[in-house]
Amino acid sequence: MSRTRALARRSRDWVDEIAHSSPARLALLVFSAIVLVVTALLSLPIATTSGHRAPFADALFQATSAVCVTGLVTVDTATYWSTFGHSVLMVAMAVGGLGVMTLASILGFAVSRRIGLTQRMLTARETKTDRLGEVGSLITAVIIVSLTVEIALALILVPRFIALGEPLAQAIWHASFMAVSIFNNAGFVILPEGLQPHLGDWWIGLPIAVGTAIGAIGFPVLLNLRRHFFHPRHWSLHTKLTLVVYFSLAGLAFLVIPAMEWTNPATFGQMTTSEKILTGLIYSVNARSSGIETIPVAHMREATWFFQDALMFVGGGTASTGGGIKVTTLAVLLLAIVAEARGDRDIEAFHRRIPAGTVRVAVAVAFIGATLVGIATLILLSITNLQLDMVLFDVISAFGTVGLSTGITGHLPDAGKYVLTGLMFMGRVGTMTLAAALALRSRRRVIRMPEERPAVG
Repeated sequence: MSRTRALARRSRDWVDEIAHSSPARLALLVFSAIVLVVTALLSLPIATTSGHRAPFADALFQATSAVCVTGLVTVDTATYWSTFGHSVLMVAMAVGGLGVMTLASILGFAVSRRIGLTQRMLTARETKTDRLGEVGSLITAVIIVSLTVEIALALILVPRFIALGEPLAQAIWHASFMAVSIFNNAGFVILPEGLQPHLGDWWIGLPIAVGTAIGAIGFPVLLNLRRHFFHPRHWSLHTKLTLVVYFSLAGLAFLVIPAMEWTNPATFGQMTTSEKILTGLIYSVNARSSGIETIPVAHMREATWFFQDALMFVGGGTASTGGGIKVTTLAVLLLAIVAEARGDRDIEAFHRRIPAGTVRVAVAVAFIGATLVGIATLILLSITNLQLDMVLFDVISAFGTVGLSTGITGHLPDAGKYVLTGLMFMGRVGTMTLAAALALRSRRRVIRMPEERPAVG
């Protein structure tokens, strides 16, 4: 017993030491460990329908895609993986959706049986709260919100699957898996024929759109709305910016994507008006984070791909189940441009002034994200004979943890799979978290250099 306590104490001290020196590194370690565990489980013969071990590259790719709630696949999810494999994927999606910093905090709590200052700081960073005393309740709230939405989605989908002729047990299983995939914006579908046969089914399509949006706006927004839903004046600036930009982009996508594909016989051209409206509604949100397909992206026009590239790069809300550079990053950059165009000294929104440090972070996030996308695209173009538009689409989808694909992932060499695997991981962990984790130390300078403005533009 004493040996167990000593081991627990050493583990607790080790976690506290890493969390104190670099919280981001602890988050990376936690996320990496989860990916490796899921990879090992998917590598078991029982995880495939054939009873043979999955190739390591495919197991690692699928594990990373599930934990990072992306949805990109190299094999058919419904037919390649067994029920055990599907169960592993569902748990991986649920755990990955909780967030990087929140997971690190839960690990620290599990080891030390308490939530200390370091663990509270980890979760405060993920949930964007400055009240460290409330972090313990925030972790509970995040888990409760996740489970509540997932259970609600499952309860809505079960009757529909039963009405479509599925046995009760199968309907419950499919509804549960889809609920987790929808809320966590994971994009995995285990229905034998996918969602294309249910193209105009509002009972299935509407929960997909609503559940995706709820998961993509972020836990800080959900928690803020839970407290002050009927009092908008008490909403935080983060909540206001997230809601305005997220739903503005969703509205824009709802108009642009159907307009571009309206006469395309391979996509919208053969649909009824009701089917077009529902499909447009789904793609207005799934092109940003979830990646759940009702029509094949490969059949869309190149102009539509390019428009979706921009949406996927932006992604969802901060501390959400979505990826990308985040909608608040885009909001801050746009506000900075407007302020500069007007000649304003301060960057303001909703009667609040945004600090210059926030603008620097937004610029860094966007630049690092664009750099990662550019490097990955260059590598894939070098090792394959694929077209630029197809490669760029799937690379941005991986970085934004979206999951939409032109269909090239299953044909990539192992080296290409590893490139997208790394990109999914970095996209989910976050560009700034990754940068902080890799930084050897932070620089503190007492002396500041004289100011001089270089010519820009």
